[in-house]
Formats: sequence, C-alpha cells, structure tokens
Amino acid sequence: MKKGTIITIAVVAAVAVWCVGTYNGFVKKEETVKKAWSQVENQYQRRSDLIPNLVSTVKGYAAHESETLESVIAARSAATSVTVDPNNLTAQSIADYQQAQGQVGAALSRLIALRESYPDLKANQNFLELQAQLEGTENRISVERKRFNDEAQNYNTSLRKFPNNIMASIFGFEQMPYFEAAEGSHKAPVVEF
Repeated sequence: MKKGTIITIAVVAAVAVWCVGTYNGFVKKEETVKKAWSQVENQYQRRSDLIPNLVSTVKGYAAHESETLESVIAARSAATSVTVDPNNLTAQSIADYQQAQGQVGAALSRLIALRESYPDLKANQNFLELQAQLEGTENRISVERKRFNDEAQNYNTSLRKFPNNIMASIFGFEQMPYFEAAEGSHKAPVVEF
C-alpha cells in the first residue's frame, strides 16, 4: 500500500471518529437537558400535589375565604393542564408553562397570607407542616430551574463551538431555550384581601 493511501485512510478514519463522537456528545447533552426539564416538572408536580392538602387545612379555619381558596384551586387546575414536551422545548412553551405556574405561586401567596388573619390557623400544626413543605418545594423548584439552565447552557455552548456547529447543523440539533424569570418577577407580589 502506498503511503498516501494510508494517510488518506487515517484522516478519513479520524474524521469519522470525530463525527461519531461529536454526534453522540450532542445526543447525550440533549438528553441531559430533557432530564433536567423533567426534574423541573417533577417539582412543580410536587407543589400541585401539596395544594389540595393545604386548601383542605385552610378551609376548616377560613371557610368564608372561598374566593382565595377557589383561586388556588383554579390556578392549580390551569397549571396542571399546561404541559411541555421535552422533545420539543421552545421558548414559548416554557414561557406558557412558567406563566401558568406563576399564577399558582401568586394564589399560594394569598393563601399563605391568610394565616395572619386566623390565629388558630397560624398555630395549626398541619398548616405549618404544609407551609414548610411548600417553602421547601419552592426552593427545590428554584434549584431544578437553575440545573435546567446550566444543562441548557452546556448543550447550547457545545452546539455553537466551531467545528461542532457544522455537525450540529448537519444533524439538525438546535439550541434549547432557557427558563427565564417571568415578566415583572423582580417586583414583590402584592397580597391583598
């Protein structure tokens, strides 16, 4: 065999190995982003699962606060109806999901604020435990959103680097959107009764 043929075969083999490695790397990072998104949804689901218990506990003490309780139930229902397909993460689908979850957060803020109006509720162990669970869940949601954004950044950076960007465009890999703060979230919510 000629030396030129051996060099050509070696170069083609090196390029093929690089292409396969790059493609597989994209697939792995894309799946990591999807997994991170699943964890975000998991924590929001945890919050939705806690809401009926919290509402039931508050109902016993604040029966005439039906508007607040109904808004929590309605927000939870609306939020659980909004789903995002991890295989089709778009900025709009994440924004829609975030908006629905934001409505739940606002309704929960009003519900939690009821404790000031009802001293018995304020001291009720079940309410305190559920409130602590919700606070913990909100922290978990924040952590999972950050993890999702970290994984999306890692994936997006990998796609945009040269020469990976060439491979990404050939195989149709697209950037993942970030989970961004909701419009007006820099302002503290106003809780009124």
